[in-house]
Order: sequence, then C-alpha cells, then structure tokens
Amino acid sequence: MPENGMPGPVCDLSSVRESVCIHTKKIFDSCRDKDCVESLRFYPTQAAQEVLSTAQIIKGGCAELLYVYTDVEPITFNRGFYSIDMRFFYRVTLQVGTGTPRSTEVEGLCVFDKRCILFGSEGSAKTFSSGTALENIAPQRSLPAAVVEAVDPIVLDTRITEDGSSSGTGEGSVSEIPAAIAAAFASPLVLDPTGNRRYYVTLGQFSLVRLERDTQLLIPAYDYCIPQSECSGGDPEDPCGLFKNVCFPMSEFFPPNTVEMPKDYNGTRSYCACH
Repeated sequence: MPENGMPGPVCDLSSVRESVCIHTKKIFDSCRDKDCVESLRFYPTQAAQEVLSTAQIIKGGCAELLYVYTDVEPITFNRGFYSIDMRFFYRVTLQVGTGTPRSTEVEGLCVFDKRCILFGSEGSAKTFSSGTALENIAPQRSLPAAVVEAVDPIVLDTRITEDGSSSGTGEGSVSEIPAAIAAAFASPLVLDPTGNRRYYVTLGQFSLVRLERDTQLLIPAYDYCIPQSECSGGDPEDPCGLFKNVCFPMSEFFPPNTVEMPKDYNGTRSYCACH
C-alpha cells in the first residue's frame, strides 16, 4: 500500500488516486443569525414560583438550550424554497434576591419561535434500502432536512412586571409542553400562574440553519485514512509539573485600574451569568 496521506490542505493534486462516488447530504442553502430576543416569558417551576413570590430583585443567570423543534414546509409560489419554523426550548436559571445575604437560584422555561426561508431544491424520488422493515413503513415526503446548530444563549436582562401585562416580544401562549422537555425540570412547570406578577428574560442567541438533501457526489480520493498517532493511556506528567506552567495571577493580587468588557461569546456568557 502506498504511503498513507494525512487530512489537511492539498498541495499536490498528483496524489489523487481515483474519483469515487459517495452518498452524502448536500447543503443547498444556509444562513446564520444573531438574535437578541427581548422579553421572553419565563415560566417557573412550582418550587421556583414559591421563591419568586417573595422576590425583591432578579439578577443575571444562565440559560441552556434543551431542544429545537423544526418544521419544514414548501412555499407555494416560490418553487424550491421552504419555510423553516423553529421553536427553541430553554432551561433558564436565575439568581433571585429575597432579602437574605445570599441569592437563591430558581429554574424555569423560556420558549422562542423563529422562522426563516431557504432554498432546498426539489426532488420526488422515494428511497428504500435492505434495512427497511415492512411493519415500519411510513409516508415519505420529498422535503429537504432542516438542521439547526446553536450554542447556549446569553442571559442579557431580566425584569418583573406587577400588572400582568404581556407587552414582551417573546410573549406567547405555551399551553402544552412536550413530555421530554417537562422531564428536564426537577418539578412541574407553572404555565398559568395566579396573580399579576410576570417574569421576563432577554436572551442573545447565535444559530446556524441549513437545508440538506441526500445525494450522490463524485469526489477525488487519495487513500484510506489510517490513524498515525498512538493511543495514549494518560498524561504521564505529574500535577506539580502542570502547576509550574501556570502563570502567576498578578491581576488577582493587584487589581487593574480599568476592566475591559468581554467581546467574545465565552467571555460575554460568563460575564452576564455573574452580573
């Protein structure tokens, strides 16, 4: 066997051995978004509702993206284009001040609805394989597959209203929650709380959306991809050796005169979670 090539930039096309046909998913269209979702309704758990009823102030927190439900439908008067409806389910943890020196963490649900339009081409072929079981036959639709990639959002703001108003852009009727989403919380969610007090959260969400279809593509092949590195059983370096490589934290002992605001995702998310 000739010398195995390594993944990376191609410098010499003469090493291409053959053209091969592969079955894969082709991306027909994609988009990215940076959504600042203002005033999303916060639905607390029963345990959180008891704490929030006596809350004096709500400070920053963190949010976890649990699931994104997607639905793809063709656009009638624009062939090859499809609307993608998405519903983001978040588990949000907030820091609540109840008059005690230490804040209390409360948990709840936020839901964000989003829609975009992308090109997904057309196709009417039905696909069957030797792994298809007769009892599992389901109707096939010639729709592209929508894929949503997203990171956990950043909690930008929180607020309380006392008059039961629903002026928030994220306000919506959440009458039914999927069982898998409800099971992600330690106690049942309160979707229809009593009283006029309502809680709202502003989230910053980064996401990528794309439409894919199964297709066959002809690509150049170099060789089989054989691993070159050996499997390691662990780092033999001792803990003290690792500690010696850590720089002395001068800024912790001598605070700087100015503090720079974070500009990247990880820094902003950590900053907003603590303030």
